[in-house]
Amino acid sequence: MKAAYKKYILDFKRPSGTSRGILTQKETWFIILEQDGKKGIGECGILRGLSADDRSDYEEKLQWVCENIHLGKDKLWESLLEFPSIQFGVEMAFLSLEAQNPFILFPSPFTTGEKAIPINGLVWMGDEAFMKQQIQEKIDQGFHCIKMKIGAIDFEKEMKLLAFIRENFSSDQIEIRVDANGAFAPNEALQKLERLSTLAIHSIEQPIAKNQIDLMAELCLNTQIPIALDEELISVFSVVEKEALLQKIRPQYIILKPSFIGGIRGTDEWITLAEKYKIGWWITSALESNIGLNAIAQYTFTKNSLLPQGLGTGALYTNNFESPLEVKNGNLHYIPTKDWIVTITGF
Repeated sequence: MKAAYKKYILDFKRPSGTSRGILTQKETWFIILEQDGKKGIGECGILRGLSADDRSDYEEKLQWVCENIHLGKDKLWESLLEFPSIQFGVEMAFLSLEAQNPFILFPSPFTTGEKAIPINGLVWMGDEAFMKQQIQEKIDQGFHCIKMKIGAIDFEKEMKLLAFIRENFSSDQIEIRVDANGAFAPNEALQKLERLSTLAIHSIEQPIAKNQIDLMAELCLNTQIPIALDEELISVFSVVEKEALLQKIRPQYIILKPSFIGGIRGTDEWITLAEKYKIGWWITSALESNIGLNAIAQYTFTKNSLLPQGLGTGALYTNNFESPLEVKNGNLHYIPTKDWIVTITGF
């Protein structure tokens, strides 16, 4: 078996705002395997300043993986605990190599086009007019669940935008999720949660910054809005650590990004623990290209979750790969009659 890696820069169609700044580009890497005339591809995607494996030795580790690909998927995964995005890329690449079609990793009614995955419509941070425009677009596109990133503009303006949705649509018509990306100050978090609760919010992701375990546990105990942990799960590598975190905080939900938490095996570990402690969960992409998004979506379908998932990021880039993935009426579809067009050297 031969293995190589390739770097690829994804360009955003328009700058996308988070509480950590404006994104214009995203780096990603592809692991390409070749054996007996067949090829497989896996994506290793990180977000600078957020991923646990945003490290200076990242490419060195990718090279090590390629040189030791003979160890196989399981042994490599166990050797890559501190590199969750590479764990996922390795899993994906081996599944791709073993598959009849390198892009059908989990055959199902999703990949045959018979069923779709409900997803949330993502509203990026920006000025009030831009965010309102996005909200209207998502509603016009048929989304029944909207996720709005908050924490970048004045809270009163954000409340006004959320009120705009609620004045026009009940919680039965439009589910609202908000994502604070840890932007709330500890001394004001509970008060802001109380104010948000007046707008029938489904849940809030990461109201305060990670690593404030006692305070987050207190918020989860006293909140009037279900709290979902997101960044809090990053850099929690062992099953023992994962269980201790959930036991301590007792969140209402956890958000699972395979590229951040050890790929398929890491996500399965979190789901097993969440179900043990009656904690809800859903899966989201972490701004991967369509190659990574495809793997996440196919895996997600197999988990049979009824909640809207966070898989609507395929249209963000000018230079994404053409794929059968398509968003229609708030659902992600796989259109089997559409072809993949992947322009990566070596694949």
